[in-house]
Amino acid sequence: MKRSGQLLEDLQKRKKRQIWLAAAGIVLITAWSARETDFSVVSVVRGFGEIVRFIGQDFFPPDFSAFRSLIGPAVDTICISFVAMVVGAVLSLLLSFFAAATTSPYRWLQASVRAVCSVLRNIPALIWALLLVAAYGLGTLVGTLALILTSVGTLTRAYAEILEEIDMGQVEAVRATGASWPQVIAHAVLPQFFPGFVGWSLYKLELNMRASTLIGMVGGGGLGFSIQKGLKLFQFQEVCVAILMVIVLVLTTEFITGKLRERLI
Repeated sequence: MKRSGQLLEDLQKRKKRQIWLAAAGIVLITAWSARETDFSVVSVVRGFGEIVRFIGQDFFPPDFSAFRSLIGPAVDTICISFVAMVVGAVLSLLLSFFAAATTSPYRWLQASVRAVCSVLRNIPALIWALLLVAAYGLGTLVGTLALILTSVGTLTRAYAEILEEIDMGQVEAVRATGASWPQVIAHAVLPQFFPGFVGWSLYKLELNMRASTLIGMVGGGGLGFSIQKGLKLFQFQEVCVAILMVIVLVLTTEFITGKLRERLI
């Protein structure tokens, strides 16, 4: 009894040492990273006044006369985000059945699909846009393709995880009737899969709406391209209107997708 108490005490001491070592490591890495990046609280405080002055004097008041010229880019941003979500969701739906352990017919096929989607997902959309600009030039096609690639990478993994969490009892029950693989998918898998499919697809639409602005700034079209052009020409009040439109689009998208989730899921 005394020995077990000693072991427990030693274990607690070891855990405390590990916690203190981890905390010390985090502090050291943070201090080193701040030094390497020239980050300091003093610099941030000193620059805050300049940021306020820049926004207050150069960005405001917004030049709402530019609103009409920004309607087209705003529509492009919506279209880029929506098309990328729909195409990405359809491709991901097909790939997810081969990426999930519960539905993939072959283990090697599952590993291959997951590996490809991991590459698509882990390369940022901004990098994809830069690569695609070299092949397709500037325009909305580049933005759409870049978001499709990242959508496939993200949604395939999300859908595959949903498929791996389904109730296998229903699947086995349908298989026991002698149903083929497509029949098992249609009658036992898809009904359980649908709520997660809708939720993740709508969430990806929200992400695309945000990402399309950054992609546009490197040549992917939409409001991002207009913002980049305005910044280069020092038309900050016009840029302010574009930024406000982006905020409105993002908030509106979140509101609509939230209502759709409530009705469909």
